[in-house]
Amino acid sequence: MTLTKAPVRGMKDILPHEMAIRDYAVGLIKETYQSFGFTPIDTPSMEHIGNLTSKQGGENESLIFKVMKRGEKLSAAKAATSIDDLVDSGLRYDLTVSLCRFYAHNMDELPSPFKALQIGNVWRADRPQKGRYRQFTQCDIDVLGDSSMLAEVELIAATSTLLGKLGFRGFTVHLNHRQLLKAMAEYSGFPPDSGEKVFIILDKIDKIGLDGVSTELLAAGMPPASVETYLSFFKPQEGRDLLEVCIGKLTRPDGREGADQAFANTIGAPIEEVQTIMACIESIKKSIPADFKLAFDPALVRGMGYYTGPIFEITLKEAGSSVAGGGRYDQLVGNFTSLQVPACGFSIGFERIVSALMDKGFTVPSAAGKVALLAEKDMDREAMGAVLLEADRLRREGYAVLVAARSKNAKHQRERLEKEGYTDVRHFEAP
Repeated sequence: MTLTKAPVRGMKDILPHEMAIRDYAVGLIKETYQSFGFTPIDTPSMEHIGNLTSKQGGENESLIFKVMKRGEKLSAAKAATSIDDLVDSGLRYDLTVSLCRFYAHNMDELPSPFKALQIGNVWRADRPQKGRYRQFTQCDIDVLGDSSMLAEVELIAATSTLLGKLGFRGFTVHLNHRQLLKAMAEYSGFPPDSGEKVFIILDKIDKIGLDGVSTELLAAGMPPASVETYLSFFKPQEGRDLLEVCIGKLTRPDGREGADQAFANTIGAPIEEVQTIMACIESIKKSIPADFKLAFDPALVRGMGYYTGPIFEITLKEAGSSVAGGGRYDQLVGNFTSLQVPACGFSIGFERIVSALMDKGFTVPSAAGKVALLAEKDMDREAMGAVLLEADRLRREGYAVLVAARSKNAKHQRERLEKEGYTDVRHFEAP
């Protein structure tokens, strides 16, 4: 029987050139984030199925790779009437749920606030397409135990610094607040239970535009007057940015019947939080080694159901999409313990970052030169010893050295080695 040589659908093999870029990026991520005080941790790839299906992960909960019970437990469950009765765990779809379980389980041994750095693979049974895989790497930084906006500011500053070190410029950090998102829908007069439906449609704005959002909201049965009012939040007015438009509408009673002032008072804190984050980032922007823009984005939704406060996302021209996202999730840790722990995190789309680097022909910088010593295939033991001693000498001088047998097609071999960064390719002849 011939075995299948292609990887499982939705997975991919990683060739040496890409692996070198990935290793370099991971090293720079760790170095940068640790310089901001984040501490590396690790958690298991598998989680309890109940943790993964707690109604906090949005549509990702429908994409879980479920793992069947084993041994006696599986035998006892064979009479089950549902597939879920055969399952007790699953591959994690992100790192946040695992982090919250980790923190709840180990909090007595951790400082407060705790700044966590976690890099690992996650799995989603999504439809594979270009740039979207079923197994991919996430890089997360999180602050647990800090309710102040200092957590958000540090997360944004650290991630912007990292992107700058990777050579990206001109990216945009988008900022919104879940409470403002809900307030805009309430202000517009949508039915009280229609918020999530409205947000799902709004989240498509980058693909279908404002007119498309309007069409879909009306098709979903939303009142035309509410749709018109809602869309006005996303249209800049002359001399006013979108944050000013939002504040102007939500904080000034406009003659509607009901508790307008009470409504305005409820969104005072979210507005103050957004303004604080933006002011602090602007104050330190010159010290961050990256050219980027910070913008309030009332259309930013973030799909995860666990976000409770500020949410943010970074879009990168080179990637043509967002490459990082996160926000505050103050209630998620409380699902694992009786204590309510404030928490906030930022996740980098590692695969998109690597893809963007490869698309622009990125090469890994190396302090040491790379030397290839090509020896004859039929060399005797003395010649073999001589080439190995020469390689050792060069390595002690700081070079990275490859020893390989010389190919018959020397031109092709040299071109291949130069493509891999071996700028010094030598035909070694034993003395």
